[in-house]
Amino acid sequence: MDFLSLKTISAKKSSVVQSWIVIDATNQILGRLSTKIACIIMGKHKPFFSPNINCGDHVIVINSNKIKLTGKKWNDKKYIHYTGYPGGKKIVFFKNLFNKDSRSIIYKSVKGMLPKNRLGRLIFKNLHVYPKSEHKHQAQKPFLFKK
Repeated sequence: MDFLSLKTISAKKSSVVQSWIVIDATNQILGRLSTKIACIIMGKHKPFFSPNINCGDHVIVINSNKIKLTGKKWNDKKYIHYTGYPGGKKIVFFKNLFNKDSRSIIYKSVKGMLPKNRLGRLIFKNLHVYPKSEHKHQAQKPFLFKK
């Protein structure tokens, strides 16, 4: 038996190759789309995934203003945060946030699925969301993601 073949090879920062992927959010359900995006920007779809290295790809999401929700979430879903001051509870409904900036919906959803540490904040920078079908990353030669 060759014992050298049983060693686990860990990915190094220098050996990681990041590619650029375009995902179209037209008629996609928010939660299911967000889990796909989170897996891709963390690098879990790659065979050399390492949880302590930023080995994921860059993701460009287009048409964020055409995303869908299921059930009654369009009217009932709300985002709550607390400012830290007495009486500082802030509530923003999904519909209002979507009308103000549809990109922030996807950003909030994906950010909640990432690790809450320095690496998670670094990984989050690999996400680029645009409300329409145009984006400014043509020079990186991104390819379209197939379901």
